[in-house]
Amino acid sequence: MKAAVIASPGGPEQLQLADVPDPVPGPGEVVLQVAAAGVNRADLLQRRGLYPPPKGAPAWPGLEASGTVAGLGEGVTGWQVGDRAAALLSGGGYAERVAAPAGQLLPVPETVSLVDAAALPEVTCTVWSNVFMAAGLRPGEVLLVHGGGSGIGTMAIQLGRSVGARVAVTAGTSEKLARCRELGAEITVNYRDEDFVEALRTATGGHGADVVLDLMGAKYLARNIEVLAPAGRLVVIGLQGGTKAELDLSALMAKRAAVLSTSLRARPASEKAAIVASVREHVWPLIESGDVRPVVHALVPLDQAAEAHRIVESSQNVGKVLLTIG
Repeated sequence: MKAAVIASPGGPEQLQLADVPDPVPGPGEVVLQVAAAGVNRADLLQRRGLYPPPKGAPAWPGLEASGTVAGLGEGVTGWQVGDRAAALLSGGGYAERVAAPAGQLLPVPETVSLVDAAALPEVTCTVWSNVFMAAGLRPGEVLLVHGGGSGIGTMAIQLGRSVGARVAVTAGTSEKLARCRELGAEITVNYRDEDFVEALRTATGGHGADVVLDLMGAKYLARNIEVLAPAGRLVVIGLQGGTKAELDLSALMAKRAAVLSTSLRARPASEKAAIVASVREHVWPLIESGDVRPVVHALVPLDQAAEAHRIVESSQNVGKVLLTIG
């Protein structure tokens, strides 16, 4: 089969189409004939040699894909050949076929096209597991999402709105902020010329944010603590702004606040399956009803994977960039 492989660590031009072995489903696994694969920032890091795939995962990138079931491993129940599915992966999505544990598959709703479904697994599992399962966002609370125009951001806005939270976002252009408002963001901050701490305090009468979903890491740590409301929860899921910063524990203690930090890719299959099951129970009905939808910025053919990486790397996108296959 064809896959977009990394010839050697480096720039987008290192993504090249190549022949690789077909996947064989192991016990408890399903093989998908891939229709589309999502492009994530973790893929960019892997391409640069900074985020190697976990043991047992294919060497080529791709943390999510959608398609039709083409093969079943021993012991798989609940799925049949021909079913439409989207999969959370440890790697290998940039290919014509991919194997995934059956517990990491989600059925594609009739309201979503097979291609667009590739925009859902990573963002729904990331947002649900962090904002809701870990941070416990509740109705009426304030959720601050950094990078509101990203794939993660566009999903966090919709899910926050769906539970009755007030959603605030940061983004770097007026166009991205306008799209965030269309999705349900109530408070929008252009981080290039506004201070998000002051903006949040003004918009919330001094309360601040109950939950902060952060992609920046070290660069925003102190300011994120500052913007937290009493008993607030900061969830760090990205390190675009660095890995090391000083933490003022007295500021954290004064607010009775918490800092959480998680990743999804490296979790054991059992934990991923539990997250996927919770997403299917709580998020999938919202997608089936159309209240929450995938936001797709661009569709790029697999043989142009380098261009898809350039789009994401330049932060041009609002929502997801997908590779189409076949």
